[in-house]
Amino acid sequence: MKFLDKFCEALTSFMGLTTISPWTETFHQQPIGGDLAVQTLPKGPVFSPPNSSEGFLCEYPSMVGWKHSTDPAQRSSWLVNEVTGEVLDIFTDFDKKWPVGIKRTYNLTVSNLTINTDGYLKTGGKAFNGQYPGPWIEACWGDQLEIKVTNDLQWNGTTVHWHGVRQLHTMPMDGVNGVTQCPISPGDSFTYKFNVTQYGSSWYHSHYSLQYPDGLAGPMTFHGPSSANYEEALPPFLISDWSHNSAFTDFHKELAGPPRPTMQSIILNGVGTYTCSEAEKANCTTAPPIFEQVWVKGRRYLMRLINTSTESTFIFSIDKHMLQIIGSDFVPIRPYFADSVLVGIGQRYHIVVEARPSDELLPIEDQNYWMRAVVASGCGSIDQNIETVGVVRYDPESTKTPTTTRYQFNTSCSDEPYESLVPVVQWQVGIHSNDIETDNFAAGLTNYTGTPLPHGNFSRWDLTNDPLWLNFSNPTISNLGNTTWNPEYCIIAEDYEETDWVYLIITANVSVTKQISSRKFFPVSHPIHLHGHDFAILSQQVIPFDESHLTNGLFNYDNPPRRDVALLPGTGYVAIAFRTDNPGVWLMHCHIAWHASSGLALQILERQPEILSTIGSLDETERVCSAWDPWFNNTGNWWNATEFQDDSGI
Repeated sequence: MKFLDKFCEALTSFMGLTTISPWTETFHQQPIGGDLAVQTLPKGPVFSPPNSSEGFLCEYPSMVGWKHSTDPAQRSSWLVNEVTGEVLDIFTDFDKKWPVGIKRTYNLTVSNLTINTDGYLKTGGKAFNGQYPGPWIEACWGDQLEIKVTNDLQWNGTTVHWHGVRQLHTMPMDGVNGVTQCPISPGDSFTYKFNVTQYGSSWYHSHYSLQYPDGLAGPMTFHGPSSANYEEALPPFLISDWSHNSAFTDFHKELAGPPRPTMQSIILNGVGTYTCSEAEKANCTTAPPIFEQVWVKGRRYLMRLINTSTESTFIFSIDKHMLQIIGSDFVPIRPYFADSVLVGIGQRYHIVVEARPSDELLPIEDQNYWMRAVVASGCGSIDQNIETVGVVRYDPESTKTPTTTRYQFNTSCSDEPYESLVPVVQWQVGIHSNDIETDNFAAGLTNYTGTPLPHGNFSRWDLTNDPLWLNFSNPTISNLGNTTWNPEYCIIAEDYEETDWVYLIITANVSVTKQISSRKFFPVSHPIHLHGHDFAILSQQVIPFDESHLTNGLFNYDNPPRRDVALLPGTGYVAIAFRTDNPGVWLMHCHIAWHASSGLALQILERQPEILSTIGSLDETERVCSAWDPWFNNTGNWWNATEFQDDSGI
């Protein structure tokens, strides 16, 4: 694929236009009454959530009689009905119930951009609205989002995925080309419309091939209650690895390796450090200043950590400060304390940090502390340094370099302790309705020749007997009447009732029963992400799976950890469970970008006969495909004379 250095400015618009029921499956604007009626009708609560962007308000105009508490000592509460006593708070089951907010609209334009994060000019960059990271998208629990995405690239299609969003009955809005839509062709637009039934932090990113490692990623915050109190919420905190090459170029190196591609730096909210060699001077410039924050003693700060990496898992810490972890992905958890927190690719953590360092008797000008992101062992490769730093200061005038040392924490690449991740809203997982011997998948590596690298041999990751390989022009959503499927679509059908449970076993070794002789297995940790659901983690072990584990105490059915990304241990397995309560086609994949593009993914086809009746009209989906096809059929848009698609598509 080709790259065009082109900058396009676009306005991000934000407005609340109307109320909409969270159970409504249409997206028409509700009629607005005359001026007199609007002025005299009572209205619901309007308030500014803690430390949102300037001018941002949560609005619930139809929820008359409800009130929001602004007390920092009552962060677990969100809305209270002063007449009935009904509450919407941290204990509300948000899979079943949520408030009725307003519609908010944003505009995102995708364009090429030369990006400077660390002093090296990345000429193959891509960005939303001419900035990296992309604009902060905010909404309130119960809102409806409408986000228009315009593709201003010349040589790529694009789609945008709203990571971790459940997309209940809105599967066409999941933003996966080849699955839920055709790509948005250059010059075209598509408007994503979905309800905000969850709250917490996440990110949005391109799901078109390898665009997000090149810069197409940005933060999302859905304001809502919290399982611990705090005085001030800080803006989202994105941690990422960064390559100076285009990810499309690096991917070919990944396929043909070893050697594998390496990242050049680690960036915190778009800022990192890199020492240029003499040979690189032509592309080097002044690096942005390192990331800093000024804190006030005694205040409790909410931090929203998001790992948006290509291949790296990070351990985050702040010297001489303890972290109170209160949320994993979109799931509030019972608070626990630690000196560090491990954040896998695609994972998010809400943490509260009390600004009372252990050496607070020092003069204030000397109270400067390193904030650290360290690559977990075996889960990332950085050219110059496997650690990057930011600074927390208590004196805004201080410019001193911190001299603090980091905690001696474990750097192994494994999720936070299983027993620590206890959801506030409890799930009791029922007996599985599916065949777990069939739904048992192994992350393996297979050697290939030919497509997509005609020049030699290469290896591709997979979860089934075939690596995923999608057809951009013929997405799964356009074939919901099929009774058979192309094996490369990796379709796993789960046709059960709304209250039934499905268990999936994902393993990193040869214990899986389905094998092909050419597959190889390596002790590699994979961050496994499922679209369309939060899942329960029934078991996460460093030993091979055995069916006896379901009954010998190694599986937990009583309120197990719950999230949308879990690390598959490199020597063992992870067992996940979800209710089949969201008909649709849902991608499950490794979130290491190289592995996803290689084909380490499958599609969950959930309650196929009911999908079309729940998702509504596909007119806009079909229009986007009709715009994509002529662009794709022009071979002048291909990256070489014989090949267009050079990866799985995701």
